[in-house]
Formats: sequence, C-alpha cells, structure tokens
Amino acid sequence: MRILVIAAHPDDEILGCGGTVAKLANIDCQVYTLILGEGITARYENINCREVAQKIEELRRQVHTANQIVGIKKVFTYGFPDNKFDTVAMLDIVKTIEKVKNDIKPDIIFTHYEKDLNVDHQITYKAVITATRPLPNETVREIYTFEVPSSTEWAYPLSFSPNTFFDITNTIELKIKALECYKSEVESFPHPRSAESVHSNAKCWGTKVGLEYAEAFKCIRRII
Repeated sequence: MRILVIAAHPDDEILGCGGTVAKLANIDCQVYTLILGEGITARYENINCREVAQKIEELRRQVHTANQIVGIKKVFTYGFPDNKFDTVAMLDIVKTIEKVKNDIKPDIIFTHYEKDLNVDHQITYKAVITATRPLPNETVREIYTFEVPSSTEWAYPLSFSPNTFFDITNTIELKIKALECYKSEVESFPHPRSAESVHSNAKCWGTKVGLEYAEAFKCIRRII
C-alpha cells in the first residue's frame, strides 16, 4: 500500500500524522511526504536573500531528518511562499500535487483539515481535493484530514469532528522524537506545538476511543 502525506509546511506532517505514518511504515506500507511551502519567510521582514536561503536550507535538513525517523520513503519539498498560498494560482498548487501523485500513485492521502485557521492549510486541502477528483483511473481510494495544533483548535467556531482514529501507542515516542528535530518550530509548554502538549493531545484522543494514545482524522472519502 502506498500512502502520501500532503502538508503545507515543514512540521505539519509530523504534528498531523507522524505517529500514524510511523505505524504504517512499520507494517511495510510505502509512505511519502509532500511539503508544498518553504515554511519560514513569513516570520521575517528585514532579512537578506542569503539569510533566507540559509534558513530554508536548514529547515529542509530538519524535514529530512524528522521524516526519516518515522520511516518516510521519500520527501518531496517545494517552495511556495509561507502564509501566502492565496497569492499563488490554485492551478500551480494543484499541478504540483498531481505531479507527485501521478509519480507514486498513492492509495491513501493524509492532508490538512479544510477549516484550519492557517490559509495555507485551507488552500492545501482544496488543492488536494481538486487533484484527486474521483475519475475512473484515480488511484487514491481514501482521503483523511488531520489536525495541526495551533491552527485547527485556534479556528472559531471549533468544527474538527474526527471519525477515524489510529492507535499510536507504540509510535507516540517516535512522533515526539521526529517533532523535536524541528528546532525552529517546536515551542515551549504550554504552547500547543510543544512536545508535552502534543503528547497530552494524543493521550486525550486515545481516552476518547479506549486507547492509550491516538491520532484523530476526518475521513473525507473512502472507496471500497
């Protein structure tokens, strides 16, 4: 089985489904990651091109290290502008997704929840749905959306209502280890993007479905 995780920014893929992909990789699924945005330039105003390039390169090194920890077979990275996906033609984002999708032919896609606070997450979701229209030869049979702490729960009104849960009791520590590779992204507790908060959130979802630790998803499409 082939699985593709499509995320807007570096660290979204680990926050959203790092424990799940580690679990699936452990049972011989081939898991790939596509990260659309460079993920960092929106934080800076007065910074020169050389410094920007260095920061992007360092973040990409962190991407590959984090994804290797959870068993990702290959990572595809692109440079759409951070928190400015709405300034890019939707067709360009869709075609980027289609290019990778047509190359690896995934059975399952994990991506962003449609109503996240972050505009890049919203556009990524729309582009994924567009790129995976259920035509006769489409390989994607299942699409799931994940939450990203500090985006999903910060939107109002709250609307993320998951209906699918993966047991990550045996992979929660791999998820935390991968997350901690993102030196520039991880925050201190009680920020929701802290290791302690992510750990607690997985435990909270687990208790809702009779597990120690779980990741939660909304199933968008499942063809049986």
